[in-house]
Amino acid sequence: MSDTPTFPPLMWGEAAQGDAFDHAVMRAATGCDAGLVSHQLGATEMQAALVFAPEVPLAQAMAMLPLCGVGLQNALGALAPPEVAVHLDWDGGLRINGAACGRFRVAASGDDPAAVPDWLVVGFTLPLVPPSEDMGQTPDETALYAEGCADVAPPALLEAWARHTLNWITRWEDQGNRVVHAEWRGLAHGVGEETDTGTFMGVDEDFGKLVRDGTGTRVIPLTTLLEAS
Repeated sequence: MSDTPTFPPLMWGEAAQGDAFDHAVMRAATGCDAGLVSHQLGATEMQAALVFAPEVPLAQAMAMLPLCGVGLQNALGALAPPEVAVHLDWDGGLRINGAACGRFRVAASGDDPAAVPDWLVVGFTLPLVPPSEDMGQTPDETALYAEGCADVAPPALLEAWARHTLNWITRWEDQGNRVVHAEWRGLAHGVGEETDTGTFMGVDEDFGKLVRDGTGTRVIPLTTLLEAS
């Protein structure tokens, strides 16, 4: 396996000198083509981010956040030992064998749910080794290599994420949110559990978080997760 990752058609890679997500946002804002995969493959942590050029309003384009999460889960499913369980938090968090292990981020050129954004970036950070002796020894936080995945090379995982994510993009374009929703639902963490804002009941058709409390059920849209760009 080469240390230089290769990407499927319609995607192209660029090593970031700093944070991969920030690099992708900068490149998107200055007009790069969609399909850029910005990456930073370190010894203790890997980062990657993908630039999109949506053709639908932001409320629908935000489906790329859970879609990219499904792509990473599929990639780890192909490369990691079969006993390693990977789940997804609604807000972009990643969980490996139940413990928090990195997260996804999302930014766009604007925050109007009804407007088509010029660009959208989804990226993730994944810790490879514990930064401290305590991490990996507690049930709520871990790193990839602390979960029996020491043979998963970052370039291979990056390539696999790109391939699986592209596959899901194609399926989403053909079949809409329904097909992604069906896959994501089986990977979602915390459905049915109590949170600070109420009981997490699942998601609506646009992956908005359904929360039930004493006053009823409300929707928290995915656009609330957008980072300032």
